[in-house]
Formats: sequence, C-alpha cells, structure tokens
Amino acid sequence: MKNLRNFYINGRWVAPLKVNDLCVENPATEQPLATISMGSAADVNLAVAAAKSAFATYSQFSVDQRIVLLEQLLQAYLDRYHEMAVAISMEMGSPITFAIEEQADRGSGHIAATLDALKQYQFEQQIGSTLIVKEPIGVCGLITPWNWPINQIACKVVPALAAGCSMLLKPSEIAPISAYLFSEIIDQVGFPDGVYNMLNGDGAGVGAAISSHPDIQMLSFTGSTRAGILVAKSAADSIKRVTQELGGKSPNIIFEDADLEPAVRGAVRNIMSNSGQSCNAPSRLLVHASVYDRAVQIAAHSAEQIMVDDPAKEGNHIGPLSSRMQFEKVQSLIQKGIDEGAELVVGGVGKPDGFETGYFCKPTIFAKVHNQMQIAREEIFGPVLAIIPFDTEQQAIEIANDTDYGLAAYLSTSDMDRAQRVAGKLRAGTVRINGAAQSYEVPFGGYKQSGNGREWGEFGLEDYLEIKAISGLSSNS
Repeated sequence: MKNLRNFYINGRWVAPLKVNDLCVENPATEQPLATISMGSAADVNLAVAAAKSAFATYSQFSVDQRIVLLEQLLQAYLDRYHEMAVAISMEMGSPITFAIEEQADRGSGHIAATLDALKQYQFEQQIGSTLIVKEPIGVCGLITPWNWPINQIACKVVPALAAGCSMLLKPSEIAPISAYLFSEIIDQVGFPDGVYNMLNGDGAGVGAAISSHPDIQMLSFTGSTRAGILVAKSAADSIKRVTQELGGKSPNIIFEDADLEPAVRGAVRNIMSNSGQSCNAPSRLLVHASVYDRAVQIAAHSAEQIMVDDPAKEGNHIGPLSSRMQFEKVQSLIQKGIDEGAELVVGGVGKPDGFETGYFCKPTIFAKVHNQMQIAREEIFGPVLAIIPFDTEQQAIEIANDTDYGLAAYLSTSDMDRAQRVAGKLRAGTVRINGAAQSYEVPFGGYKQSGNGREWGEFGLEDYLEIKAISGLSSNS
C-alpha cells in the first residue's frame, strides 16, 4: 500500500502538522490502495504563506522563462505518462485502455494547449495614450474532483503557472494518487520553491480554509453545484475571484432527419463512457416522436453491448463507479426512476452478474421519461440514460433548456440551417453537432448552475490575469 501522507509545500515534501490518516480504496476491489493525510487550516496557512512569498518573485518571470519551464513540464509529464494512466486506473476505476488513451492524455493535452496560448498571448496593448497590461492575479486556490483527476488538475495548475501565479492545489481525497504523481513531476522540473503547493483534505477541513483565506486572490473550483455554492459563499467575505465548473444534465437532441442508428449508438457510448462520471455527459436523450420507438430499440441493443469488467484489463469496457458513496447514490436514483414510472429498458438496480465485489453498476436505459422526473432533473453521474420524446423543434429546445444546468448540449440533424438555429437557442457552454469533437484549445465551461468562467487554452489563461490601465507614459498624454 502506498504511503502518500506528506504534503508538497514550499518545494519540499513535509509531514502534516497533525496526524489524520485516510485510507484510499481501489473501487474495483474494495481493497486499501494508499494512505494519505487529511490536512487542516494550519497546513493551508503554511502553504498559502509559501505561495505568497513565491509570488513576489515568480510573478516577475518573463514569458520566455515561463515557456521554458512549461516545456520542461510537458516533457517530464510525457516521461511518466504511463505511470499517470496506471494511477488513475487504480484510484478511480478507469479501465486501463481508457486511462491511457483518454484520461492521461488530458494532462499532456492541456500543457501543450496552454503553451501554445502563452506563446501567442498579448499581455499588453495600447489604447490611445493608455497602456493596458494583463498581470498575474496572485495566489490561487485550486480545488479539483475525482472523475477526470489529471484533466482538472492540469487545466487549472498549468494556466496559473503560465500566467505567473503561485498556487495551492487540493485534489480530491477519493482520487489523490494522480495529484501526488503530478506534484513529483512539478518538483522534478524545478519551479521556484512555493510557486506550486499541494495538500490533501476534505471540503470542510481544507476546502473551506482555502476558499475563505484572505491571502488567496483567486479560487478555481470543480465539483458539485451544492459544494460550489458553499465555496462561493465562503469566498465572498474576501472578495476573491471565483471561477467554477459544476454539475450538468446535458441534453442530446436527435431530430427525425438524423442518421438515426449512429446517432443513437453514439449517444449511448457517450453517456456510458467513464461509467457516466462526466459533468458534461449527455444524460438526457431527446428524440423526435416519429423515430422514438426505433431509437429506444437501438439504444437498448447498444447498451447491451457495453461490457463491464475489471479496469486492470485492456479493452473498451467500462469499470466501476469511483466509491461506495457514488455507487449508492446511483443505485438510489435508478430505483427512483423505476418508482416514478419510467420504463426500464436495460439494466436496473444491483451489480452486473459476476461482480459481487467492487462498485460496478449496470448500464441502464430508461424510456417513457418526461422532463419533470427526478432522473431527468438530477445529475446521476453514472451509466444511466433517460430517453425523452418531443414533437417539435421548439419543444426540443424548451425541454433541453428546462434544467438548472447549462454545461453542454449535443444534437444530430442533417439540416445544417436547423443545427445552427437550434445551437443558437441552447443555453449551454458547448454544443456539439453530429458528434463533432472539440480540441484542448476551445473554451470549456457552463451557463446557469453549471458554473462561471472558462477553462482550456487561451480562455483558461485569462481567468488567472488582472487588467491594469497605465496612463501618462506617453509624452502626448
């Protein structure tokens, strides 16, 4: 079992000020995987003091100096890429093939995209006689989740480093091994002491201390909407900038003119990917009434082809949910769907055959769902798809937007005029048409209770910058 009790503070691995161990569990085996320490407000104070001291120097590094460090970080990450994939597979149950091809790639992808943005970014511009300067905002508090662990670490830490900020990272205590490995990589590169700090802990003990800390100027949080509300309230007293990427209940609209079979198969694969544990997962499938019954048949067949298996095995199967708590939540919502009268087409409560151990969940499809059911309104965060019929384009838009969330939306149609028209009316931060992919350079974030601010590429860099107007430098002023 791994001993990961130390924190990374001021360029050194240090013991917590008070012993408070937590056992990290392998969700596939339910066996102990590592021991971490749960930090306290006193540990946060030490880390923030180190970051505050380091900011005075690091904020003055030139763009070229920061580019060199990030290029070294990218190479160091690639050198340990397979270790990262294995760590993610073990800590949150991601199948090893998926961890290699998707999860670990998010780390190198975000480093490379931020590097490209940094090399082109204009930190100064002249407006008349006034010089507009974009400067690092200061010490940043970064709180990240377990479902895409290195994705969220990289898309916060790397732009903060690129901007010239110092920081304290609190990764999820459910999936902390990847963060520990990333901290080793940072240490290997040799950023100035105190620029990057990392400690483990829960929301009540460490998250609250970070969000309320007066010496932290910016807070970036990814997690549940419920936790995001608490973080924002805690941060309000010190008027710090708060950016958040929160929950989602993303719609996937299939019109009657879509290429039905690949559209539905893609919808099922998309929600089942990562065992449904993605904030932008299209968990509501909206299908035109004229093709609804056929779509349900295709969805059922597609879900039956989704294999559940040991994440240590190579292949395209899905693994377990991340924890007992997450498993119990998903099971209760599946039962709620049954109780509400939705038609259970595939899956249901309980574990798949042959999986008495581990937090494995059956791929589940519900039909005859309406948008007021709990399974259509609450973020389930599991491999569960609710299929909802609609009659008109306007009704599809209304159902899609009838949610507290607005992170992502998907639609399939052969009519590009319709695609553009509907995309323009969907209240979501990203819209994907006919399965189109999105790169690491495009902005990621949501409307409404899915959060505020944008991450990835140039757009993520801007959240870590303050804007200053300097007048009087010109002789003509």
